Amino acid sequence: MKITLLGTGTSQGVPVIGCCCEVCSSLDYRDKRLRSSVHLEVDDLSLVIDTGPDFRQQMLRTGITKLDALLYTHEHKDHTAGMDDIRSFNFLQKKDMPIYADPRVINQLKREFAYVFAENKYPGVPSVDVHELHNKAFKIAGVSITPIEVMHHELPVFGFRIGDFTYITDAKTISEKEKKKIMGSKVMIINALQQTEHISHLTLEEAIHLSQELEIEQTYLTHISHKLGVHKSVSAGLPENVKLAFDGLTIEL
Repeated sequence: MKITLLGTGTSQGVPVIGCCCEVCSSLDYRDKRLRSSVHLEVDDLSLVIDTGPDFRQQMLRTGITKLDALLYTHEHKDHTAGMDDIRSFNFLQKKDMPIYADPRVINQLKREFAYVFAENKYPGVPSVDVHELHNKAFKIAGVSITPIEVMHHELPVFGFRIGDFTYITDAKTISEKEKKKIMGSKVMIINALQQTEHISHLTLEEAIHLSQELEIEQTYLTHISHKLGVHKSVSAGLPENVKLAFDGLTIEL
């Protein structure tokens, strides 16, 4: 499996016009974060989890020309706003794009992108093949995927486990039942928004604690805001098996 971090930031963590904070003024490329998303290559299967506002830029930057399916964690715009740009893959691959999401998320996509789901569609709009996700394992082209339900304050969000890899974003709490699905993962990517307490996101300390509790071999932190700090300084204080992720990071598993 090849894992590529397409984006590791949040809407509070991307460069801001006129901002001169330590992160925005940093010359370290690892501090230049687009909205959180990840690309997975599992055998011949190419998957992307979440299409935020930066989806098109991420695809061009990474050079991805084949995409078999999209998975959605939840309906917030920083994870869905770029769905319109799948039309390029429709054109290249001459087929609908399979999308997998919770029914609640699908309903939100239908409201946000009504023209995609219209009965009489305008020529050239994106074409999708919708698959409802529930909290049980499913397969895409023979690859088994296990949803993991986490809580983003009071909003259920899906993380996903594929083999020895787990991806979780926008989590604040995880039930003991769902934690069991994560245990045994060799690699986990999980959100760590900032240093201080937040109502709907794990803090840096909470993410590290969770990694230790679940005995993950290697954890990478994503969904990073300005308040977490610059990559070099934060990385210096992390445990050996916890690393700060950055856009373009590739992990082989």
